[in-house]
Amino acid sequence: MATPAAAPAGNNPYGLFQALQQGGLISWTVFIILVGMSIFSFYILFTKLLQQQKIISQGNKVRANFWNSANLKEASTKLESRSAYRAIVDDALVAQDQHGKLTDPIDQHDWMGNSLARSQGSIGARLGEGLAFLATVGSTAPFIGLFGTVIGIYRALIKIGASGQADISTVAGPVGEALIMTALGLVVAVPAVLAYNWLIRRNKSIMEDLAAFTNDIHGYIMSNGAVKPKMASGPAPKAAAPAPARATAPNEPTRVS
Repeated sequence: MATPAAAPAGNNPYGLFQALQQGGLISWTVFIILVGMSIFSFYILFTKLLQQQKIISQGNKVRANFWNSANLKEASTKLESRSAYRAIVDDALVAQDQHGKLTDPIDQHDWMGNSLARSQGSIGARLGEGLAFLATVGSTAPFIGLFGTVIGIYRALIKIGASGQADISTVAGPVGEALIMTALGLVVAVPAVLAYNWLIRRNKSIMEDLAAFTNDIHGYIMSNGAVKPKMASGPAPKAAAPAPARATAPNEPTRVS
């Protein structure tokens, strides 16, 4: 029986490209889907990180000088025009103006609370955009890779049945293709799951800061500017020194109240 010819030196007959060529249309389809999932996952990761970092930077500016302004309209000019914190302030001002135009009176506290909650929910929805795709990739990529694995094993069995022998040269290509698809599925899924959990945790921290800011805005409006966060309150005025007691003359009677 003739032995198969050895591959030329430096040429790997069982590499990724060779495995995809042997797998045909199904292998190429699985490979393209997994690569596309990976590219979009990293794109979402980087864009969401930039979005989150922008909001975190805006929060630092709010804590630094926002509450030192005379009123909300003046304070809003210190924020970026399309920032999350600016959107909350603008919605609060609009809600305050709309409350005076209502024909059916409603408690201002409830009206402002609902308006600010709607504004905060809109920001949370924008922060959550794209995260569902990461969750989908993390849960489905291993199974897509497993599908390629099943096809590779099936092709190996077909070759064994057709040749009547299970030597390494017959099954090495299909089995290698199957293992490559399994590895690709895991390589795509694991970063997507890690990115999803990380972004969710950062979103939770950002929404906590926005909720605190929203509550401060609510209290400021409902108190006509009397209630501000502690970070905005200046140092307490020093108490006036007590006036020295007036000395009484020796013969002057002491008055008892």
